[in-house]
Amino acid sequence: MEKFNIAIDGPASSGKSTVAKILAKDYGFIYTDTGAMYRSVTYLAIKHQVAFDDEMGLVNLIAKYPITFSQSPAGQLVFCDGEDVTQAVRSPEVTNNVSEVSAHAKVREELVRQQQKIAKDGGVVMDGRDIGTQVLPDARVKIFLVASVDERAQRRYSENLEKGIPTDLETLKKEIQQRDYLDSHREVSPLKQAKDAVLIDTTGMGIDDVVAAIKKVVADQVDPALA
Repeated sequence: MEKFNIAIDGPASSGKSTVAKILAKDYGFIYTDTGAMYRSVTYLAIKHQVAFDDEMGLVNLIAKYPITFSQSPAGQLVFCDGEDVTQAVRSPEVTNNVSEVSAHAKVREELVRQQQKIAKDGGVVMDGRDIGTQVLPDARVKIFLVASVDERAQRRYSENLEKGIPTDLETLKKEIQQRDYLDSHREVSPLKQAKDAVLIDTTGMGIDDVVAAIKKVVADQVDPALA
């Protein structure tokens, strides 16, 4: 099968990571969670007491503590210099500060370089906020997922409860709205739909329905056999 790249963008909790993992497994592609990379830098900043507005300090963290991924029976694991941070990077403290960290041009430049290296030979499903516009502008398939704030908050609320993370639903709604604003208004690589991306509103849709919708796009744009 042709090794093409799939770029999936969208706001927080729109379902990007979940469907990207399924698509990568079904197609035998590599899944790359770019959000986890920015979360890892944020985690490192908190751990090593580097200010979120210290751009070069954050870049130095990336160089000193390499971010890597590994597959396990339980799913993808995220490491910073060999430390398993898969759960740590999903903490509310990281979530509420990752937008500020990811707004720095030099931080994005370094992580985008790493992301493009991963995808250079194709066969990658990559999700984030600027994959179709900046990271993989030549991706064969581009998807932009959206969903209502209420539904995204409920999804994140349920995920947090499953992981044992104390969460208030109303607070979560406000945090998601604030993150949407920050992500879409930052100067460097803001969250926006690529001109050639297909918009899919996942409000009220189950995961299987979203996966099926994306596979239809893949079938239409690449190969009918991939539906």
